[in-house]
Amino acid sequence: MTQKMNPLEKLRHSAAHVLATAILEIWPEAQLAAGPPVEGGFYYDVELGHRISPEDFPLIEEKMRRIIAERQPFKRIEVSREEARELALKGRLGALSERATPSRYKLDILASIPEDEPITLYQNDHFIDLCAGPHVENTGLIKGFKLTHVSSAYYKGDEKNPQLQRIYGTAFYSEKELEAYLKQLEAAKQRDHRKLGKELELFLIDEEVGPGLPLWLPKGAIIRAELQVFLTEELQRRGYQLVHTPHIGSLDLFRISGHYPYYRDSQFPPILEPAELKEYEQKQMSCAELANRLEKGEVSGYLLKPMNCPMHIRIFSSKPRSYKDLPIRLAEFGTVYRFEKSGELSGLTRVRGFTQDDAHIFCMESQVEAELLSCLELVKVVVEKLGLTDAKARLGLRGEDKEKYVGSAESWQKAERDLRKAAEDSGINFVEELGEAAFYGPKVDFLVKDAIGRLWQLGTVQLDYNLPLRFSLSYVGEDGNKERPVMIHRAPFGSMERFLAILIEHFEGHFPLWLAPEQVRVIPLSDAFVPYGQKVTELLQQHKFRVTLDRKNETLGAKIRIAQLEKVPYMLIVGKKEEQMSTVSVRTAKKGNLGEMELEAFLSLLLTEYKERRI
Repeated sequence: MTQKMNPLEKLRHSAAHVLATAILEIWPEAQLAAGPPVEGGFYYDVELGHRISPEDFPLIEEKMRRIIAERQPFKRIEVSREEARELALKGRLGALSERATPSRYKLDILASIPEDEPITLYQNDHFIDLCAGPHVENTGLIKGFKLTHVSSAYYKGDEKNPQLQRIYGTAFYSEKELEAYLKQLEAAKQRDHRKLGKELELFLIDEEVGPGLPLWLPKGAIIRAELQVFLTEELQRRGYQLVHTPHIGSLDLFRISGHYPYYRDSQFPPILEPAELKEYEQKQMSCAELANRLEKGEVSGYLLKPMNCPMHIRIFSSKPRSYKDLPIRLAEFGTVYRFEKSGELSGLTRVRGFTQDDAHIFCMESQVEAELLSCLELVKVVVEKLGLTDAKARLGLRGEDKEKYVGSAESWQKAERDLRKAAEDSGINFVEELGEAAFYGPKVDFLVKDAIGRLWQLGTVQLDYNLPLRFSLSYVGEDGNKERPVMIHRAPFGSMERFLAILIEHFEGHFPLWLAPEQVRVIPLSDAFVPYGQKVTELLQQHKFRVTLDRKNETLGAKIRIAQLEKVPYMLIVGKKEEQMSTVSVRTAKKGNLGEMELEAFLSLLLTEYKERRI
C-alpha cells in the first residue's frame, strides 16, 4: 500500500534510494534492508563487511551527485508476489543487477506484506527496490542533500536480529533550505540533552541498572521537583485531587482495560505467581503454550503498569458516586513502563521507565465540553510558562484498522465530534490525522517549537467513552437512575523525562532561576571576605534559595568561568567595597556584569523573579 507522505518526505524517500544506488556502485555486495524518510531526513539500513564511516561520505556523496545530475526517472512497477520473490532469490531486489546471493532482507519484507496488498517495485537507472513508494518524478528534483552520520541498528529494531549499519542523511528542495538545516543541526549538537545532562550532572543512564532506565542525580531531581510543585499548584487551583498508585498491577486489571492485549507489544512480559510458575515448570509447559494460555486469560499474574488509568478507574469505582460529586479529577505523577526496543532508546526522549503527570477526569456528558476546554487551556498555560510559545496541536482520530481500537463506531464518532469541537472552541491551531488516536479514544497532542525551531510533541488530552463501559462505571443521576460517566485523560508534560530533555535543549542548560539546581554562587575576592560571603549566603538560604559559597583556591577569573560553564544564573562578587556598603556585585551567566546592587535590593529581585517563575 502506498504510504502517505508530504512533499518533503517524498523527496527524502527518493534521496534514500539515491543513497542506496551510490552504496551499491561502490560496494555491489551490500545487502539492503529498508530506507524510509524520518524526522529531519532519511536513512538506509545496510549489511556490509566494510565498516562505513564519515570518511566514506565524500565518495558516497560524489556518486549521489552524479545520480542526481542524470535526472534518473523513478519508475513504479507492479508485479506479482511470485515475480518479486523470484527477483529477490536472484539477488536482484535492492541491487543493480542479479547476484549470487539472494536479497535476504527483501525476502523477509516481502513475506510481511499483507496478501491483499499490491507488490510494487521502484527503479531508477539499474537500481530496483521493493518499495511501496511514493517518489518524486526524477532524481534531479533533489537540490540539496548531505549525509550526516552513521550508527548501528538491529534489523527491525530487535536485538535478536542482525546488526546493520544505518546511514543517515537529509535532503531539501533547495541548497538554501539545506544550509539553514545544517546550521540548526550544529546548534542542536551543542544543546544535546545527553551531552549537557552529563556535563551539568543532571541524570545518568547506567547499563548495569538497565537501558532506558534513567537515574536522576541531585541536580536533575531539583528541576523535576520544581516542575512538579509548579504543576501541583495549577492542579489544586483547578480542583484536582492527588493520588498515588503502585508500579505493578493485576494482569486481569489490564485485560479489562484492554491494555493487554491491545498494548501488548509495548509492554514488559507478565510476571507470574512463583508457585504457579513452578507448577508450569514441573509440567514442562512450553513457552508457546504458556503464551497461548496468557492470551486466553487462563493464567493470572501481574504487569508492570504501562499506564495509570486502570488504577485511577478503580479509585473512582471504590465507592458509590453521585452526579453531585462530578466532575472528579484524579491526578498523579505516576511512573509507567514500556518495553521500547533497544535500538529505539535515546537519552531521555525514548526510555523504558518514565513518569507521567497523569490525570483522569470522570464527568457527566453535560460537563465534557467545559472539562475539555479546561484541559486544553492547562496545557497552553504550561507550555507558555516555560517559554514554549510557538505551539500547535494535532487531533488524532481512529485509523482504518478498526481492530486496533476498542468500542463501537457510535462511541468513536461521538468522541471525535466532541473533541474536535473543543479544539475549535479553544482557538488552538490544529490539524487532523487518521490513525493517531489512542486505542480507547481520540486525542489532541500539543506540538511545540524550541529555541532553534525544532518541533516536539508534548502534552496530550484524550476523550474516552470506552473504558467507563469496559469497567462498568456508574454514578447516580439526578433522577436516581444509574448513569455512565465519561473519562478524560490528560498530561500537560506528557513524560517528565521527555519534557526535561526538551527543556535542557531549549534552554541550552541555562535554566531560569526557579528551575536552576544552583541559583546563586557567592564568590569572595579573597579569603579575607569569606565571612561576608558567608553572611550573604546565609541570608539567601534563609529565603530558601539554592546558594553555594565558592571557597576554592582559584583566581576570580577562574571562579567566574567555572560558574558560567556550570550555568549558574547569578554570581555575586564580594570584596572590601561590597562588605563596607552591604552590597554585592552581580553577574549573570548569560548577560555578564550587571553592576553593584544593595544586598536587600538583590534579594527583592530574586524573590520576585522566583515567585513569578520568570523565563
